[in-house]
Amino acid sequence: MNIRKITSMTMLLSFILCVLTSIILYIVPQGRVAYWADWHLWGMTKGQWSDLHVNLGFLLLFAGLFHVYYNWTVIAAYMKNKAREVKVFTGSFNVALVLCLIVGFGTFYKIPPVYTIISFSESIKDAAATKYGEPPYGHAENSSLKSFTKKVDINLTGAKELLNKAGIVFTDDQQSIAEIAAANSMTPKALHAVMAAAKKKVEGGAVFPDQAFPGFGRKVLADICNEYGLDTHEIIKRLAKENINAEAGQTIKEIASSVGMDPHAFFEVLHRVVTK
Repeated sequence: MNIRKITSMTMLLSFILCVLTSIILYIVPQGRVAYWADWHLWGMTKGQWSDLHVNLGFLLLFAGLFHVYYNWTVIAAYMKNKAREVKVFTGSFNVALVLCLIVGFGTFYKIPPVYTIISFSESIKDAAATKYGEPPYGHAENSSLKSFTKKVDINLTGAKELLNKAGIVFTDDQQSIAEIAAANSMTPKALHAVMAAAKKKVEGGAVFPDQAFPGFGRKVLADICNEYGLDTHEIIKRLAKENINAEAGQTIKEIASSVGMDPHAFFEVLHRVVTK
């Protein structure tokens, strides 16, 4: 067997497969959405695609190291000037370095068109979240039935009755939402829908949460105010005092981005002005 050829073929195949898994992970929904909706592509979950991508990346890395070893003479020739002297910063190396720096700094400082690639991915993931729906909180599918119903204000006894009536089999209230859903060939989202009718009624409207909830960044400010019984104009005035200019029709992500914040950092400010 020719080790040099095997190395080259391994590097080529792992590169192609890495590109494929990269594309899939580029468009896959956010983890909380994918696990809540039990997202699959070609029979594989988001976690399985991610694991495959990592291992293929390591295979590509090792193949690349062997490739450098077997082709070091050629690579070294690229690093020599016309006088056949070894020179790291050749014209070709400098161009490659500049390209890498442009991509690196463009990504870090969110400069278009480099960051447009990330923004486009986020828009795809946002569309997926709208299509598949957000969980009530991060990794809700891992919570036990008892814990889940408590966190989402669903009456546990009523939820059990609804599950039994729907023919959904579960062992006890310590079984996780994901386990119950898998055992009954349904998604955690569908399981939640069955139990939704047992949701407790809260007097005086919903209470503003103490931490950002899934999908907070895509919410429109006016909708959040309406949902929690807040005066939109008053909240906008209070935000202005915090040097944040906001409009009722803007999304949280848009407002946060306008002042150099991420949605979670903006939530802390919003929580502060709401609870004053």
